[in-house]
Amino acid sequence: MGTASSLVSPAGGEVIEDTYGAGGGEACEIPVEVKPKARLLRSSFRRGAAAAAAGAGPGSLPRGAGGGGLLGASFKSTGSSVPELEYPAAEYERLKKEYEIFRVSKNQELLSMGRREAKLDTENKRLRAELQALQKTYQKILREKESALEAKYQAMERAATFEHDRDKVKRQFKIFRETKENEIQDLLRAKRELESKLQRLQAQGIQVFDPGESDSDDNCTDVTAAGTQCEYWTGGALGSEPSIGSMIQLQQSFRGPEFAHSSIDVEGPFANVNRDDWDVAVASLLQVTPLFSHSLWSNTVRCYLIYTDETQPEVDLFLKDYSPKLKRMCETMGYFFHAIYFPIDLENQYLAVRKWEIEKSSLVILFIHLTLPSLLLEDCEEAFLKNPEGKPRLIYHRLEDGKVSSNSIQQLIDQVSNLNKTNKAKIIDHSGDPTEGVYKIYIYVEKIIKQDILGFENTDMETKDLGSEDSIPEEDDFGDVLWDIHDEQEQMETFQQASNSAHELGFDKYYQRLNDLVAAPAPIPPLLVSGGPGSGKSLLLSKWIQLQQKNSPNTLILSHFVGRPMSTSSEPSLIIKRLTLKLMQHSWSVSALTLDPAKLLEEFPRWLEKLSARHQGSIIIIIDSIDQVQQVEKHMKWLIDPLPVNVRVIVSVNVETCPPAWRLWPTLHLDPLNPKDAKSIIIAECHSMDIKLSKEQEKKLERHCRSATTCNALYVTLFGKVMARAGRAGNLDKILHQCFQCQDTISLYRLALRSIQESLANDMDKELMKQILCLINVSHNGVSESELMELYPELSWAVLTSLIHSLHKMCLLTYGCGLLKFQHLQAWETVRLEYMEDPTIISSYRQKLINYFTMQLSRDRVTWRSADELPWLFQQQGSKQKLHDCLLNLFVSQNLYKRGHFAELLSYWQFVGKDKSAMAAEYFDSLKQHEKNWEGEENMICLADLYETLGRFLRDLGLLSQAVVPLQRSLEIRETALDPDHPRVAQSLHQLASVYVQWKKFGNAEQLYKQALEIAENAYGAEHPHIARELEALATLYQKQNKYEQAEHFRKKSFKIRQKATRRKGNSYGFALLRRRALQLEELTLGKDTPDNARTLNELGVLYYLQNNLETADQFLKRSLEMRERVLGPDHPDCAQSLNNLAALCNEKKQYDKAEELYERALDIRRRALAPDHPSLAYTVKHLAILYKKMISLLFFRGNLTKLYLCMS
Repeated sequence: MGTASSLVSPAGGEVIEDTYGAGGGEACEIPVEVKPKARLLRSSFRRGAAAAAAGAGPGSLPRGAGGGGLLGASFKSTGSSVPELEYPAAEYERLKKEYEIFRVSKNQELLSMGRREAKLDTENKRLRAELQALQKTYQKILREKESALEAKYQAMERAATFEHDRDKVKRQFKIFRETKENEIQDLLRAKRELESKLQRLQAQGIQVFDPGESDSDDNCTDVTAAGTQCEYWTGGALGSEPSIGSMIQLQQSFRGPEFAHSSIDVEGPFANVNRDDWDVAVASLLQVTPLFSHSLWSNTVRCYLIYTDETQPEVDLFLKDYSPKLKRMCETMGYFFHAIYFPIDLENQYLAVRKWEIEKSSLVILFIHLTLPSLLLEDCEEAFLKNPEGKPRLIYHRLEDGKVSSNSIQQLIDQVSNLNKTNKAKIIDHSGDPTEGVYKIYIYVEKIIKQDILGFENTDMETKDLGSEDSIPEEDDFGDVLWDIHDEQEQMETFQQASNSAHELGFDKYYQRLNDLVAAPAPIPPLLVSGGPGSGKSLLLSKWIQLQQKNSPNTLILSHFVGRPMSTSSEPSLIIKRLTLKLMQHSWSVSALTLDPAKLLEEFPRWLEKLSARHQGSIIIIIDSIDQVQQVEKHMKWLIDPLPVNVRVIVSVNVETCPPAWRLWPTLHLDPLNPKDAKSIIIAECHSMDIKLSKEQEKKLERHCRSATTCNALYVTLFGKVMARAGRAGNLDKILHQCFQCQDTISLYRLALRSIQESLANDMDKELMKQILCLINVSHNGVSESELMELYPELSWAVLTSLIHSLHKMCLLTYGCGLLKFQHLQAWETVRLEYMEDPTIISSYRQKLINYFTMQLSRDRVTWRSADELPWLFQQQGSKQKLHDCLLNLFVSQNLYKRGHFAELLSYWQFVGKDKSAMAAEYFDSLKQHEKNWEGEENMICLADLYETLGRFLRDLGLLSQAVVPLQRSLEIRETALDPDHPRVAQSLHQLASVYVQWKKFGNAEQLYKQALEIAENAYGAEHPHIARELEALATLYQKQNKYEQAEHFRKKSFKIRQKATRRKGNSYGFALLRRRALQLEELTLGKDTPDNARTLNELGVLYYLQNNLETADQFLKRSLEMRERVLGPDHPDCAQSLNNLAALCNEKKQYDKAEELYERALDIRRRALAPDHPSLAYTVKHLAILYKKMISLLFFRGNLTKLYLCMS
């Protein structure tokens, strides 16, 4: 709607003037609403035009010339007539009426629009309500759709799992069926052969007492597990009953002669084992399991130095010039070397620590001149006179003309000289320049380390440079089995430490439950041993393993103890690889093993099935703290599969971290100790340190040990150690009160940590303790003592060993493969809570280790420690670029790969973000760059080794086409740098052929294998183990092509070579264990005549027989017979056993007449003492018959018909 101002003329801008005022002419606005401007003007124009036409005179002007027309005119008062005034009034009334009509109509429109708006609002609300209802319905339908899809996917997963399980069961059943069918065929074939032999023997008129176990020497064959015949030896005839220990040490390490194919007779563990069988068993076993010397303390050659003020110059010279050389030598072979010494202790401050170090030492060197202080006498007696294990000892005695040594020195030397041969003490008398004397010590120490401690032969070590690549053992050259001796050493030490507790903690009730599991009928799922942290699960399992090894020697136990999370022992692929290698060694198989984690997981159940079908007893697999394994449910899927009939699995977990799917398995839960047992353990620990608690203290102690946390096994053990330490310090009441405030193991550990820190002499030692614990905490697998000495140059051996001794006694630290690590996970958590709550502190300590190991790399010292720690630390720090650069250090990657850490290497590359192809390309480019920069023959040989390692790595990744290129390049370099007929060239040919075998290119592989065989025969001779390896590779190749006759031919040739080679290897390595056991038994027989000593002498005779020392065996067997005749009488059955063994020894010496006499005496005693059907009687009769057969054949050959007739009669 417009207003009066809307009447402004567009052209002239005039306004309507007031016609009612007297003066007129003043413009005013009409305060009413009127029609729109255009409409009003049009109607006014029409009416005004009509009026003008009616009343115009002759003098009127036209309107367009400025007359009084409405449009464009002003309504002014001109004094015109009344009709002229009536026109505006009429117009006004008309406008007013129109305005009223217009206003009413608009009001009605507004009302109508209001009603319409209200109606629209109502409709809008209704539509909104409907929209909300539709949205809810949509969401409901969407959720139902998602649920349906999820159910569909789950059904598809279940179907896929079912198909996978069905295929797995089919495969297992197929393997089982084929295995049994092969065994049946083997048994039928063996039966036919034995029947034919029996018929031939009966046709010759020879009576055989036990045809099923004929020991004929003629064409004796045996059926191997693969179903093929091979040449074999006859069983021996020595019998040995279990004596003290009954070779438990052998059973733990190698399971002794149980590996022999001959049966175990009731006479004892060595009844049917001859030397050749034992040689083969030891040699085959050592191909995958290293032999650890008893002189090594946790993979460390510890050289303890005792010296006086007079010999201080010699010690300084030895430490400065020769200790670094020995350290370098040991590091090259994978061991630590520590030369440990203490200052001359005037106050016996380190007495207990020195005694502990002497016990751990591999070698003790005493430097003396003229006098020996009384303070050192106790150390000398402990080291040289109390040496039950026969560890090597060395005395350097500097002589001087005209001067005589003191009586104490002469007495010590005389006592050491008069000791028996079990105590190895070498005395070096030197007069002259101390420098020459120290060099002489170095030569002896080097020889002792190589031969006595590490067990290397002279010829092996003299021909090799320990700092070169050639120092790698020959077995590693071909790389069929990549075995990390450090992982195995760590597992052995963990088992020993877990089982060394003197407290049984009331485990008898649990032993019976575990025994019931073994005896239960199959199939049964794994047994779950559960309990809280520190409840004693590891101790229980280790003690039970010892009982099983003692009571059930035919039971094969494979165990693995997992350390803290993220350590090497918790790597799932390494666990599966280690268990698979154990199965392979017990299967007498040392074939190539894949390193691909997925394939390892598939192959492990097959090896388990294969061994279970062949093994006579039960197989028990024990994995402790399995919940600490990374992604345990994914990598341990074989646990939920059906196990073979004679296989049992036991796993231990913490209650809180047990996977939900495993909670349905049968469970053995370890309950807390009862208060009385807890109190008795603490009191026993105090009594061991001559500390007695009062009655009041004992009552408080019993009241305290009532909750589940205070009756925890670890808590109780730690409580006792804290109390014993406090009692020695004289503040028992104070510490006891503080211990009562600790309600869990972590708080008690924190109290122990603070008490040790308070006992240190100064703030510097306290800070060093803190930093050492933090470094161990952030490391991957621990830190060695030598690394700590290099990280902290101001640290002395006295302070470090004293600190480690205190932390070890308080269950905080322990040794594992030469590294310091935490004994329990709670100790690790305690250090985190006490010192490292801030993440920046953790990062700073990691950086300190990174700087140290990076410096080692810069010195070209790529040891197994650098390869283990540095990439892992970079990964934990999140430094992808630095990790990438570290992995491209080819020696780091080579070290990881050659020790079997394949999955760990892959995980690092995945963290960097590289796939397999990109990783292979970067390695190859890096090698190409090295090839451009390296010159000289030595560098080219090293480069060839790197190319070969890369090719093997790519082969294991399945990148066969890419693996060929580096292997061919390795072959080219070796042919150029060395010689086309060099053994290393044969090694390259072997590796290249193995790739072609996997690639199914059998023709290329056969040609390369034959070339490698020809080179190896020219280099080593026709009977070297490398020849056997090439022959086995050819046999496997022909077997894959179904050429069984050719495969059998090469396999037999390989077997013959191994027969001849294993005796030498067994003498070099395996018999070290037998010699040690023999020396221990000799110590036990130095007392009076008893049946036990007689039995021990008999066992000693058997051990020396196995070592091919027939003369010494004869002496001990005769001593056993004489002692038994004196103690038991000449007609006792034990005397018959000694006679039987002496007869077998004479048979071995071809003294048949004497053997006949002894067999007849044994047979006469057993006929009178035993039942007619007793196995021992049949045993003697059988071997007497075999002896008669040999005598008949010999007499017939010699033509002695008279004696032949008497013998046959």
